[in-house]
Amino acid sequence: MLQPSSDDGTMAPVTGRVDTSTSVIVANNHVTLTSLSDGSSYWYSMFDCLKATNVYGGIGLTIKAPKGTTLGVEIQTSTACSSNNPTLNDLMSTDLGWTFDGTEKYYTIPFSKFPGLDTDHLIAVLFSSISNTVTFGPIAFYCGSTGTAYPIPTTIPVVEPTSTVPATTGPSTFVIDTFGNADSNNLGFYHGGDDATTYTLSGGKMTINTKGNSDLSWYTQVSNGCSDFTANDNSYIHIAYTGSNAFTVALQQHNPTCDPNINPFPYTWDSVEASRYSNTAQTDLYVPLSHFNINRTLTVGFALKGFYTATSTVFSKIEIVKTVPTGFLVPSKLTTAPLIFACTRPNSFAFAIDDGDPQYAQRIVSSVAAAGIHVTFFTVGAALLDTSTNLTNVYKSMLAAGHQVAYHSYTHPPMEGLPTLAAIDWELNNDIAAVSQTLGISSTYFRPPFGTEGARIRQRLAAAIPGAKFVEWSVDVQDWLWALTDTPENQITNFQSDVNKGGNLVVMHYLYNTTVSYLPQFVAIAKQTGKQLMRVDQCLEDPNAPPL
Repeated sequence: MLQPSSDDGTMAPVTGRVDTSTSVIVANNHVTLTSLSDGSSYWYSMFDCLKATNVYGGIGLTIKAPKGTTLGVEIQTSTACSSNNPTLNDLMSTDLGWTFDGTEKYYTIPFSKFPGLDTDHLIAVLFSSISNTVTFGPIAFYCGSTGTAYPIPTTIPVVEPTSTVPATTGPSTFVIDTFGNADSNNLGFYHGGDDATTYTLSGGKMTINTKGNSDLSWYTQVSNGCSDFTANDNSYIHIAYTGSNAFTVALQQHNPTCDPNINPFPYTWDSVEASRYSNTAQTDLYVPLSHFNINRTLTVGFALKGFYTATSTVFSKIEIVKTVPTGFLVPSKLTTAPLIFACTRPNSFAFAIDDGDPQYAQRIVSSVAAAGIHVTFFTVGAALLDTSTNLTNVYKSMLAAGHQVAYHSYTHPPMEGLPTLAAIDWELNNDIAAVSQTLGISSTYFRPPFGTEGARIRQRLAAAIPGAKFVEWSVDVQDWLWALTDTPENQITNFQSDVNKGGNLVVMHYLYNTTVSYLPQFVAIAKQTGKQLMRVDQCLEDPNAPPL
């Protein structure tokens, strides 16, 4: 429902932590709550003033709790549709007939059990006085007088090949990195990461823990410019490690000019899922260089990225080897959606505008119309389904005006950081369904929230949408950084800087008044380049795009 769920920090502190973290563990569509012994802990989920009369009979959820556990159940209502001073309707689990035996079972909260409950104005459900650690499964309204457990999202398993790729013998073998120097690898080229606080180098090893932030990367280069890596095509990258293999390995490609001062740099890269290429002991992984689908004559280096757990990984060696150990099974390459940062049509420029605040949507449409250009809008599915935003009508008008509308996830999380393939698929499939339901269209274009990229999301996108394109950017107005500061004009400065470097594919949002106000200036700067402004599919020379 896109509404808050929280314990407001009231649960028991996490054992061994000195900060204020509380024991609210979310995993695999369940939340586990460990309450304080004094009974002051609570946890709630909000409904945004839902009208359930003659629609829903109650709320159901699965619960796993030790024998003898009791807890309070509170339904909050408000005729003013406000959470500031709601009416509290309370019962104990014993009043509802709940008993626990340590196994997960389905329980219901019938509205009929609460005398005088205002089912026209439901604000939240709250659980309190929780006497033991409990685990809740998915919470859902049910129709009628009985309910059934809400099905946990599932995913179609990745189909592994029935036979593995035959091991080959390559011409090359050399060490890239044994983590002995702070700023350079064994080849004498740069290595380092996006956030120095997430990794340490000591004793010839690197320990990295991004705490699940899948947007952070660590790099080790094989040249200071372009390196022709095709001589290694039949060889493998070998990475020795311990700990988690929940990350992505990428091989990066330089831009056609081999100039790091030209946008985009890197020009693109391809990614593989580390866990698929690991041995069963989880100590070594081997990836054929041919599995990185880039122009390997323009190789920059490798990146370790897309970490999606809070478990550390310790790396001790990155090298190129000729062969794999006897018995190592090399998996087939799974298709990944191509990663796009720039237009390919000569002298083209594309504005790709992401989600925003509904109150600014019409101003964006008007500015684009006044400029006489067509653009691409990447839309969040859940916002389309929310009738209060009126975004469905706005995007319909965009389509009627000749603009492109494409996918941007369902609820806007950093998708590579989601814990399971099922969670990634849920975001993709619900966005696809929402766009189809509200706008009657489909697309092969997708922009990831926050630009977060990794092998899993690109593989799942390719599986869900044949021919999908994973669209990033080479011009960033940095509205997220400057729009609400005392210097919002830095958005124009940054836009101009990226355009001067040759960038031609924009990312911006209509989240902020200043960004929307600057759009005519952004368009004017782009037009001054002499390039033709168009939709993303047109700038990528898509044969299915409308003619210019």
